Amino acid sequence: MATLRALECFVAVLEFGSVTEAAARLHMSQPALSHQVAALERELGTPVVERLPRGVRPTTAGRAIAADARAALAAAERVVDAGRAVATGAGGQLRIGCAESMTAGLLAPVLRAWHRRWPQVHLGLTELTSANSLADLVLSGQADVGVGPRPSRWEGPTSLVGREEVVVALPSGAAPGPVTFAQLADQPVVGYHPDNGLGVWLDEIAAQRGVRLSAVTRTRQAGTAAHLAAAGLGAALVPTTALPPAFPGAVRPLDPPLTRDVVTLLANPSDPLARRFDADVRRRGVAVPAAIAAQLGDAERG
Repeated sequence: MATLRALECFVAVLEFGSVTEAAARLHMSQPALSHQVAALERELGTPVVERLPRGVRPTTAGRAIAADARAALAAAERVVDAGRAVATGAGGQLRIGCAESMTAGLLAPVLRAWHRRWPQVHLGLTELTSANSLADLVLSGQADVGVGPRPSRWEGPTSLVGREEVVVALPSGAAPGPVTFAQLADQPVVGYHPDNGLGVWLDEIAAQRGVRLSAVTRTRQAGTAAHLAAAGLGAALVPTTALPPAFPGAVRPLDPPLTRDVVTLLANPSDPLARRFDADVRRRGVAVPAAIAAQLGDAERG
């Protein structure tokens, strides 16, 4: 197969009409350039340039391949430019997987900052409802970085973003003070669909505490569960990252508190875009909206 170097030498000879001038422009010796052109001719089985007393000109075969040779060189240059753009954060594509409960509270500010700072980087987002599904997405190469709870099956690179608290969402005006799992067993609960990893984990926690939660309805989205609770349908166990700053209901801590790790998963730690995104997510950390933190503080004191 013809090399890019051979094509480069051939195109230079055509552009400058002289082996001497082409060699000088490419910072090569004339014999080295002639060797590259000869290698291309051997590959094709026919001459591509005709030597004249003063300069050279393309043969019929040379004219036939000239456009494609120039296109191949331009494509190779674009490959290099794209790679350099990714390395500097000025271009490329980053595929992100995220736990759906964390998209708005944790990931959205980072995505907004990236869009403003590196508008040429295309950000793809896939939301999932299970930490292990998130790990599978990264492991299969369909995502470059994952953000979510710590999965039970993952052996790749992991960074700790922080710890988030799972709280009880209730209608506005609910009784003050922390809530126990035993208290939740005596009232209707907005539960989660069986394919939601959060629901599976919460059921396991409840079972460990000798409690079975009675779901009056189920949803796949933690944010939806919180709003259904605020509407009076039942209590909902919700991660703080899923609560909007202006949540219309009441929020109470669990007694004892329930927390979980939030981590990033990297498919390739040497990927410059994924590494930079990972650092920005960790720098952002797990932030709790001020109004939610105030409610939790008041509930603990009350």
